[in-house]
Amino acid sequence: MSTPAYQQIKDYVLAAIHAGEWREGDQIPSENELVRRFGVARMTVNRAIRELAAEGVLTRSQGAGTFVAATKYQSTLIEIKSIADEIRARGHIHSAEVLKLQAVKADAALAAEMALALGSKLFHSLILHYENGVPIQLEDRWVNPALAPDYLGQDYTRSTPNEYLMRAAPLARVEYRIEASRPDRTARAKLAMERDEPCLVLHRRTFSAGQVASMVRLYHPAGRYQFSGHF
Repeated sequence: MSTPAYQQIKDYVLAAIHAGEWREGDQIPSENELVRRFGVARMTVNRAIRELAAEGVLTRSQGAGTFVAATKYQSTLIEIKSIADEIRARGHIHSAEVLKLQAVKADAALAAEMALALGSKLFHSLILHYENGVPIQLEDRWVNPALAPDYLGQDYTRSTPNEYLMRAAPLARVEYRIEASRPDRTARAKLAMERDEPCLVLHRRTFSAGQVASMVRLYHPAGRYQFSGHF
């Protein structure tokens, strides 16, 4: 399936920003210039620019042009950082056990979450993180191979998936929600949770280059973990 023209323009703009060709506050080429460069209709270029502006990547000023917006994802309620860094910041020791690391095909639910076609190839990892030898987080993650092609080749006992993805697929946008739920038998056993102990689950999708880069569910024993943040 060929990439739609408007998405090609979005990818071009995002690639230039990520490569440092255009920096925060820089003006990007005008819509007329992009029309000539890509040989498409003005409405196609306009759609790409409107979507990038809605995603917080660009900012438009009537009569002045379109500019690279200030990066905003770092000020979300939950900072996107490695669980290993969190643990080390507390002066403790992080370790990890890789339970699964494989290629899978997207079922209907995963295809919808990842905005891909049914049956598309995905990378899947299941990793248990420890703090001073005590299990604190079960990370169940799906990754878009187009944005992180070397995902399966990393040693996640030495670095975390988040650390690799921040290099391979720089963030443009983040969506998340937190809920309390009863863990399934596997999560309860891996996290050494009490029978009636609730589980805090963070569902998070990250976007890069106009696509969903990853979708992760992070399971935490409520008695040993809390979320915090600031605006």
